[in-house]
Amino acid sequence: MSLISFYCRPLTHRGFTDKKNDGTFEAPSMNSYNHYAYGAIGDWMYRVIEGIDTKTDEPGYKHITVKPTKGGVLTYANADYKTNYDVVKSHWKIADGKLFLDVKIPANATETIYVPTQNNGTVTENGKAIAVIKAKQNTTGYQLTEAGSGKYRFTTSWK
Repeated sequence: MSLISFYCRPLTHRGFTDKKNDGTFEAPSMNSYNHYAYGAIGDWMYRVIEGIDTKTDEPGYKHITVKPTKGGVLTYANADYKTNYDVVKSHWKIADGKLFLDVKIPANATETIYVPTQNNGTVTENGKAIAVIKAKQNTTGYQLTEAGSGKYRFTTSWK
């Protein structure tokens, strides 16, 4: 079961808020399982685990940032996010001593991609070294690159 399936699955037990004043419970059809907490978890998964975000100084998702966070026991994560331009994809996995990051950028959008690295490892895109950009903010553990619309597969060694 994926993390998103786990946290966003429908609950099958009664909640605190469906008990009426007389001690009886509301009909199950009156229960709402679309609780804010589930949205907050989903938002965190998209923005942190997969790293999909938008620049605040540009129109929504005209310039996208992808900065996935690898941590804990996770060895892969996939997220697709529908924007007004098209779907943004950020899929990463660790296998065979490598980290693979697959990114899809919609037409008419640009993206700053932070590829996770260990020890400033070399990052390739389709077998060729990427053009790394110098960032103004701390980017320890990442190599940065800019890209236009299209599909990209980044690879770096990972132990």
